[in-house]
Amino acid sequence: MNRTSVILALFAALTLVVSAPEPATADELVACLSKSDQRAAISSGHAVPLAVAMHSVRSVRTAKRSRGSREVIKARLCREAMGLVYVLTVLSGDGKVTHTSVDATSGKVVDIR
Repeated sequence: MNRTSVILALFAALTLVVSAPEPATADELVACLSKSDQRAAISSGHAVPLAVAMHSVRSVRTAKRSRGSREVIKARLCREAMGLVYVLTVLSGDGKVTHTSVDATSGKVVDIR
């Protein structure tokens, strides 16, 4: 191979590496449902109503979480690897914001971040 061919081959390989898609982040693996899909999932029994998920979040008491009131300020119903999950953004009485995942089929809290 002559020098020009080697340079062209390296350039082609570099172009492929640079243009390769980035691996998906955790947020990209979550597909949230539209409002109509949410209504369909709830009416078909595949998900509990949002009020049930919110009640579960408000009733969770742990030592490291605040004991004051909790207000859900954002709610999404998403499809994750484990199934349908409510992803709730919660504001506590002391001003701390947490993200809580609730299993949409059972209404039980599965993760607090």
